[in-house]
Amino acid sequence: MRKTVHSKLIACYILIGIIGFLFATAGGSHFVESYLEGEVGHRLYDGATRFASDEIAKTQITEGLQKLVDILASGEEAGVLLFDENAHVLVQSSNIASRMAVSDAKSTEMDFADADKAAINDNISPFELDSELWESAEYRISNFYGYFDSPQLNVVAPIKDSEKILGYVTYHYDMQQLYQKRSGLLGILQMIFFGVYALCGLLLLFYQKWVHIPMKQIIKGASEYANGDLTYRIPVKSEDELGYLSNTLNYMADKINQNGEYQRTFIANVSHDFRSPLTSIKGYVEAILDGTIPPEMQDKYLNIISHEADRLEKLTRSLLVLNDLDQRKRMMNIRRFDINDVIKNTANTFEGTCSRKNIDLELLLSGKELFVEADMEQIQQVLYNLLDNAIKFSNDNSSINIETTVKNGKVFVSVKDHGVGIPKESLSKVWDRFYKTDTSRGKDRKGTGLGLSIVKHGAELHGARVRVDSAPDQGTTITIVFPA
Repeated sequence: MRKTVHSKLIACYILIGIIGFLFATAGGSHFVESYLEGEVGHRLYDGATRFASDEIAKTQITEGLQKLVDILASGEEAGVLLFDENAHVLVQSSNIASRMAVSDAKSTEMDFADADKAAINDNISPFELDSELWESAEYRISNFYGYFDSPQLNVVAPIKDSEKILGYVTYHYDMQQLYQKRSGLLGILQMIFFGVYALCGLLLLFYQKWVHIPMKQIIKGASEYANGDLTYRIPVKSEDELGYLSNTLNYMADKINQNGEYQRTFIANVSHDFRSPLTSIKGYVEAILDGTIPPEMQDKYLNIISHEADRLEKLTRSLLVLNDLDQRKRMMNIRRFDINDVIKNTANTFEGTCSRKNIDLELLLSGKELFVEADMEQIQQVLYNLLDNAIKFSNDNSSINIETTVKNGKVFVSVKDHGVGIPKESLSKVWDRFYKTDTSRGKDRKGTGLGLSIVKHGAELHGARVRVDSAPDQGTTITIVFPA
């Protein structure tokens, strides 16, 4: 089974939940307990040390000292004991009796000098309460040599006068209290974890709605496009990257579908335009070879064959030009040149054709020089097709005006003929490849339908605009506007 990103996220979510719960329960308990032990132990150690260094602890025990011990014990939430140098209990706080293992074996209020007081137990020696033993750590957890019936966090601080040990002060924090605090903090930690986990679950639901489902729709759309269904539309309409991707893919499918239709139309038009002259050439050649056309008429039909061959050559050349324009869109050689000079040279190439039709080429050029920045070869090709189209559809004994002007920093190049013109309903279609108006079907006006397409394509590569103005039987003006 194929693993999806969504299934991986759910698996990670569940795994994080299990690990997080174990950590919050087991690991959290350990860390919280360790933290509380350290915090309480350090606090009690500081309190015991301060009390042991106080001058009142070094004086004779009084009833006032008992009250002080009770106050300290209440403030620290711990039991407090005072020992003499022989480990005999002298004073114990009132809150400690409930935790004693043998309550009748301890005294609650004793004189510091009284040597008859009971020891902690028979196994406790003064050495065991030596300060060096307890100073190795701030606190120890035990029942304090059997003195208490449950584990205590114990702190021992020696009472010294110079280097002489006069006794000991001990603090004892019931571990049951610490465990209760641990449980409370652990509960808070678990609540925080479950809250965060629930929030992550909510985010996962949002991810499913806003990311996973749209991604599935986009993947389905891409699959449909790959299978050839370019009419399928991805239904993602969000205003984010996924919505933008969906719109882009839909737009791409539209363009590919349009290009497919264009290619089919293009191939059909090319096939038709190639087939027509080829059929004529083949028919006339076969008629000449089998004698259907007598020798005295062969020159006439050979001229027709030559004309059809020229038309095939021109069609092939135009197709190559269009292909070259498509390729050179990314490889244009932009430079500054005199467009008036290019117009003059291009017009000279049509001198023979104009002479045969008695067409007068009038050049109305702005200034001696007029510079533009463009690919000179492409612009020359554009001008060639403009003039070729104008001559083709001009009447004999007419004129063609080629004019350049400058307005607001923009260069205008216009070619105006006085020929058959273009019907109003055809003006928007004259730029389409292979489109031909009815007026182009007359004698000597058979074109490829590619000339104006080459003009428009070449101009747009340079960011220039092309417009056409025409009226039937009055002529046509095509203007190219180069950007400033």
